[in-house]
Amino acid sequence: MDRPAGEPRFGRMATKHVDIIDRSIEKAHVWVNDLADALGTEDRQYAYRVLRAVLHALRDHLPVNEGAQLSAQLPVFVRGIFYEGWTPGRTPEHARDRDTFLRAVASEARLAGETEASFAVSATGRVLSLHVSSEEVGSVLHALPAHLRELLVPADGPPQANP
Repeated sequence: MDRPAGEPRFGRMATKHVDIIDRSIEKAHVWVNDLADALGTEDRQYAYRVLRAVLHALRDHLPVNEGAQLSAQLPVFVRGIFYEGWTPGRTPEHARDRDTFLRAVASEARLAGETEASFAVSATGRVLSLHVSSEEVGSVLHALPAHLRELLVPADGPPQANP
């Protein structure tokens, strides 16, 4: 049977929504907005790039089981960002030093350099502490080497997560 041009194969497109997708998108916007606030910017695209880059850097430096536990507390859409482009066989990677880690974040997020990346990682750590349980934040921090742990912990002390 012939279909009119542009009509989907299985019938007309409906504008119905799936609640879990809508909620996940709303939660992703909250995360990006919170990060933009922590970064002191109105640029939501910038905040998204930072969130993506820092989540990827964390994912690649966490043991697979710890990454899975962290991702379980992320909204579905943010979890997709976390796992985007992931190669499990390369996990965990080990940045030999803080600067290597920061250069990777700066490169992916298109930041000016390591100083901006350090600020971005710390801001992302504060946002994670708002949305991920304190137990999981502690578990993530414990799984990272000290030189990376220091980047995520704000200067005013360890992250305080919502239960």
